[in-house]
Amino acid sequence: MKNIFLLFCIIVILLFSKAPVVNAQASVTAQAFAEIIAALSATETAQLNFGRFSPETQGGKVVLTPDGVRTAQGSVVLGGGAHNSASFYITGEYDATFSITLPPGPAILTNTLNAKTMQVSDWQSYPAPGIGVGKLNGGAMTVHIGAVLNVGDMNANPVGIYAGTYSITFAYN
Repeated sequence: MKNIFLLFCIIVILLFSKAPVVNAQASVTAQAFAEIIAALSATETAQLNFGRFSPETQGGKVVLTPDGVRTAQGSVVLGGGAHNSASFYITGEYDATFSITLPPGPAILTNTLNAKTMQVSDWQSYPAPGIGVGKLNGGAMTVHIGAVLNVGDMNANPVGIYAGTYSITFAYN
């Protein structure tokens, strides 16, 4: 009986004493960081200008490449004067890459005197459009845009100045 009493006392002592506690988790204080970079901006430095030409009897196309080379197709005859591809000066974070998205469809140029129209299509850019195609070396880059102007005959596209707008999107990757 003495052994039973002794065993009982040991059990009671063990129950009321503090035994080491084993935790199944650990807490850590960690750090988080964020950096705000310069906003991407685009400035038009040269307007898309197909220059002077005559559609003649059947019309055709005026092709203007991103590097400013102009050619005619169909009965279109190129005239003198200025012509140039569009250019955009892109600025932002040093060495960041960006995407170029050209217009998804044609732009309409309207004659300022009589509302006759021509379409601008087949957009091209240098660098070529796509995701991550541009790199802001030193925080800047110039993008050049070319396109094709679809011209009707003299009745469809009489003499006058034709103007319109289009949208290009530049975005960080």
